Amino acid sequence: MTPIAHIESPYGEKFGVPRQSGMVDVVSTVVFEPPFRVAEALRGLDGFSHLWLIWLFHKAQREDWSPTVRPPRLGGNTRVGVFATRSPFRPNAIGLSAVKLLGVEDDPTRGPIIKVSGADLMDGTPILDIKPYLPYADSIAEATGGFATQADDRSLRVVFAPETMRCLESEMVEQLRQVIAHDPRPRYHDDPHRLYGMTFAGHEVRFTIDDGCATVVSVE
Repeated sequence: MTPIAHIESPYGEKFGVPRQSGMVDVVSTVVFEPPFRVAEALRGLDGFSHLWLIWLFHKAQREDWSPTVRPPRLGGNTRVGVFATRSPFRPNAIGLSAVKLLGVEDDPTRGPIIKVSGADLMDGTPILDIKPYLPYADSIAEATGGFATQADDRSLRVVFAPETMRCLESEMVEQLRQVIAHDPRPRYHDDPHRLYGMTFAGHEVRFTIDDGCATVVSVE
């Protein structure tokens, strides 16, 4: 398969990327590769509110695979079948995300681009296909979720050290607050003295977590 596009997102590394799409209202941009920069291919897309992105776990591709994995939701110590999870370590490293369509724009140098919200893709992730989300077919009210029936209920209070606020625009502060509030740590991490780091929108962000509160201590 040939990637048709890639995404530009603020997530510069795996740590900090939301575990599911739609969890954080962060804006990303779908940029088409030169052969697919054709406006006609997007005709009618603006009539939909949400899209499916089909993409590659390009940083997790391996020659081998394991039939079982340790999902973070189960603490990272319990093994379940890979096909019962959304782990990136799969026989075929393909991801699927539902995102909110914010708009289609015509970029003077890159052709048509798509603005989306809620993507859980690292910056530069190759996109294989885009399909419209159909509420009458894709939303199944009676569906059950196995060991992941309910959304992760861990939510952190996030505070910023005063000096960090000078490095960020107000919109970015709110986006970063949402990302950290969802607690990017593995479930088995609980060290109040540990300094965590992540790349967000080109900034190196450092924070600690203690008793349900995350404190952003530096932004570079």
